[in-house]
Amino acid sequence: MAGSPDSKQDHPEDTVLHLQSYLRGGTSSLLSALPTVIVFPVYKIVFRQQIHNSPVRHAVGQLCKEGPVKLYRGVAPPLLMRTLNGTLLFGLQDTLFRQISLSSPHLLSAALLPALAGFGAGMVEAMVFTPFERVQNVLQNGQNDRQLPSMRSILARLKEQRVQHGFYRAFLPITARNALGSSLYFGLKDPVRGVVAGQGLSPLASSFISGTLTSMAISLALYPLSVLVANMQAQVGGEAKGAVACWRGLWKSRHRSVLLLYRGGSLVILRSCITWGITTAIYDRQEKPSS
Repeated sequence: MAGSPDSKQDHPEDTVLHLQSYLRGGTSSLLSALPTVIVFPVYKIVFRQQIHNSPVRHAVGQLCKEGPVKLYRGVAPPLLMRTLNGTLLFGLQDTLFRQISLSSPHLLSAALLPALAGFGAGMVEAMVFTPFERVQNVLQNGQNDRQLPSMRSILARLKEQRVQHGFYRAFLPITARNALGSSLYFGLKDPVRGVVAGQGLSPLASSFISGTLTSMAISLALYPLSVLVANMQAQVGGEAKGAVACWRGLWKSRHRSVLLLYRGGSLVILRSCITWGITTAIYDRQEKPSS
């Protein structure tokens, strides 16, 4: 994705090439949607651990008790998000990278440009997809099944709320998580791929391993923010506390234990291995012919 600034030439036909990064990002994310469906029950187990602080066996027991019909309740938003997210994230990062390279070619080190562009792309991503994540978290919370049995009822209830309490609940921690995560991903992906490729592996395998290792590290580092977001967004109505107050309550509910705060973190690693490893490999494979 990210070559040196000097390799980005400002020709008229570049407009078409810029749009290709959006297409490649959407395609790679769409093709990784099947693994998203397969591992969705795993994600749902993680979500229950995040909001109820329960061990794996209790979370699995909750899902078994609810039955297979409700097992995939809430799967639509992440599927839609996967495709749109890839389109926006990869495409916008590439656009920002090119613009920064052309406008300030000597201001920053070339190694930092992908990370800076990723940071900006992550901020825009948060603005666009926070409502999707809000609906997804409400759907996955089994305590909402009676009062909010359908997506239509959830959308109607959220519309009644103020924007900061409704669709954009937990916007600040989501922005921090997405901006930092995207910055780290695009800043580390290519260097890690280069190191792996140096061990004699094929380009496809190198990209897969690079995406896997990078996403695992990011997921673990930013997992507490994901737990905070899940707890802030799981309910509709009630007292709307700020991010700091919610974090204090969350930390207290976990008995000030990092181990309890990271409950479910191992399953996040599994999900990251599958989805981002595949997405990275497909994107890099598509990018190679036009690089």
